[in-house]
Amino acid sequence: MANPQLQEVKDILSKKQFGKLFAGDTENTFIQFFRYLFVGGFATVVDWGVSFILFKFVFQENYAVAANSISFVAGLIVNYVISTFWIFRNSKVESRLVEFLGFAAIGLVGLFMTMGITKLFEIWLADTTSLYQILAKIVSTAAAFFWNFFARKVFLFSGKKQEN
Repeated sequence: MANPQLQEVKDILSKKQFGKLFAGDTENTFIQFFRYLFVGGFATVVDWGVSFILFKFVFQENYAVAANSISFVAGLIVNYVISTFWIFRNSKVESRLVEFLGFAAIGLVGLFMTMGITKLFEIWLADTTSLYQILAKIVSTAAAFFWNFFARKVFLFSGKKQEN
């Protein structure tokens, strides 16, 4: 028997009902993942844009950690707001504050994964190629993206709110 969630996506594609991929509530993991590609991409653009603006006009090069921290938080907030309105409609958590803190904690794990993977690539490949930064960014972004989506789906947003 085929996976019902995958079958739903196949039906949408075969009937050319592409709007269903973008609109309406869904618990279909494939559709949520598809939407998260857009949300994660937009949040990344916000993160990088805020970082660029802060470097260029506010902090210059002296406060890279501050600029990157502020831009990370901006991207995280954008990701949270859009995700909770468009992708993950059913929270397991009663409190929005606790939900956001969990969302942020998962994002921080993703950030630490990115930093760790980048450092590993620097150690492993720095002597053999100058492309380690690009390779590290691709691998670490993909790993953090999958972590962020699936951890948020499993721990915070799949199913109905938990009973106290």
